[in-house]
Amino acid sequence: MTIHSEHPFVPPEGERDPLRRLRGRLAQAVTICTAGEGRGRAGLTVSSLLVAGGEPARALMLVDEDSDLADALDVGESWVVNVLGARDRGLADPFAGTAPAPGGLFTRGSWRQTPYGPVLETAVAWLGARVAAPPRQVGWPLLVEGVVEHVEIGEDGPALTHVRGRYVSLE
Repeated sequence: MTIHSEHPFVPPEGERDPLRRLRGRLAQAVTICTAGEGRGRAGLTVSSLLVAGGEPARALMLVDEDSDLADALDVGESWVVNVLGARDRGLADPFAGTAPAPGGLFTRGSWRQTPYGPVLETAVAWLGARVAAPPRQVGWPLLVEGVVEHVEIGEDGPALTHVRGRYVSLE
């Protein structure tokens, strides 16, 4: 076995997608978006998210069209945006599908059911939204637009952030 200083599956510098490299430089808060209840719960780590103030406020997110979360988000369905703090970093990769989750995703962390979906008890903030229009393809992912119906702010603390392939805390 050989230990390499670089990631073995990352293309050489000159062959990397410039758009993907630019996106990696746009620091984003790490969220786990959830929907459903009981055995029908779905969740996905989402960094491509925008919240727009207004009457009503809107939440816009990009999700993988093949994800369980995308399957759960039809017009009128609700979902939760759980904003992760540094202490919840261990949840981000399993919900992204890049780390194992023995026993299932929702066995990690402490979750409570709300009318909008599962809420992480330790989230630094969360919002509940309802899908306002049919999700549509925008590039590779689906754009999901929701009307924000509920917002709660948890313990004071910074959100976990993702930039250039790494999680960082802005404390």
